[in-house]
Amino acid sequence: MTWPEAQSYCRAQYTDLASVRNMTENQKIQAAGEKYVWIGLFRDSWKWSDGSNSLFSFWKKGQPDNNNGNEACVAADFSQSGAWEDWPCDMERAFICYGPVVSKKVMKVKFEKKKNLDLNDPAVMEAMLNQLKQKLRAQGLDDNIKLSWRKQADGKVFHKEDKKTNKRRRKREEL
Repeated sequence: MTWPEAQSYCRAQYTDLASVRNMTENQKIQAAGEKYVWIGLFRDSWKWSDGSNSLFSFWKKGQPDNNNGNEACVAADFSQSGAWEDWPCDMERAFICYGPVVSKKVMKVKFEKKKNLDLNDPAVMEAMLNQLKQKLRAQGLDDNIKLSWRKQADGKVFHKEDKKTNKRRRKREEL
């Protein structure tokens, strides 16, 4: 799949594309048995798809190079010990998802867009998070709850629903 398709698949079925925090985790990805494997790193100040932080990196020499200015996604190259390369996000590669983390919950939210309301506006997103926190606290959840939005590879949180993609996904689920 392409990186965005792999990310969507992982988020729907598991938790997210794999984040790699150390060499041991990088070597676990090698078990996929593929030469190139998408991981959850993308070019937004090189952030992990799941929002986690890590100082670990394992770039191949000369990488990232952003060849032709369109290499925003990262694959591990297991012909080179799993070293990372930046690639165009529309390339098809194998990928690795990771399972749920006990202390972290991921929710998909669907909104009906109102005229002249930009859901990707930081002020709008902050207001929505505050309202969600209030409603969750009113339902008895802990005051320490932390909510955040996850950006996609293009830097946006919200996207218009793609009817074709949803039809294909439903067909796959029926098979």
